[in-house]
Amino acid sequence: MNQKEQLDTLNDIRNIMNRSSKFISLSGLSGVFAGLTALVGAYFAHEALKGYANRAYGYGVDADLYIEFELLKIGGLVLVVALAGGVFFTYRQSRKKKLPIWDNTARNLLLNLAIPLVSGGIFVIALLFNHDNAGGLIAPTTLIFYGLALINASKYTYSDIRFLGICEIVLGLISMFNTGLGLYFWAFGFGVLHIFYGSIMYFKYEKGTGK
Repeated sequence: MNQKEQLDTLNDIRNIMNRSSKFISLSGLSGVFAGLTALVGAYFAHEALKGYANRAYGYGVDADLYIEFELLKIGGLVLVVALAGGVFFTYRQSRKKKLPIWDNTARNLLLNLAIPLVSGGIFVIALLFNHDNAGGLIAPTTLIFYGLALINASKYTYSDIRFLGICEIVLGLISMFNTGLGLYFWAFGFGVLHIFYGSIMYFKYEKGTGK
C-alpha cells in the first residue's frame, strides 16, 4: 500500500468516525434562511414599537398589553418559519449526503441545544412576570442563552457553531449595557451573524463538494 492509499484510508476512517459522532447534515443555508427571517421579523417589530411610541395603540395598560402581544406574535412567527426552513434545508442536505436525518447524534444535538434554550425561555417569562421594566433585558437574555445553547450543542456538529455561540454571548453581554438598543443587537445577532456564519458553512462544507 503506497502513501496515497494510506492517506485515503485514513480519510475514510475519519469520515466514518465523524458521521457516527457528528451531525454533519446541518446546512449552512438553514442559517442564512434563519438570519433573513430574523431581519424581516426585526423590521416588523421595529414598526410595532414605533407605533407604540407614537401612541398609535392608545395609552395605559391596554397599549402595553397590545405591544407585548404583537412582539410575542412576531417572535413566534419568526421562530416557526426559521425552524421550518431549518428542517427543510437540513433534510435536503441529509438526502444529498445519503445520511439519516434522525439518529442518536441528532437526538443528542437537539437535547443539548434545547436545555439552555428552554431554560432561557422560562427565564425570560419570569422576567416579564416579575419585573415591570424588564423589556430591555429580553434581547440580551435571548442572545446569551442562545449562545450557550450553540456552544453546548457544538460538540455534536461542526465546530463553527461554537464560534457563533461565543459571538452571540459577547453580543448579548454588550447589549446588557445598552438595553435601549436591544432590538438592533437582536437583529444583528439573530440576523446578520446567522447569515454570515451560514454563508461560511455553506461555502466550507457544501458548495463544490459534489455531495
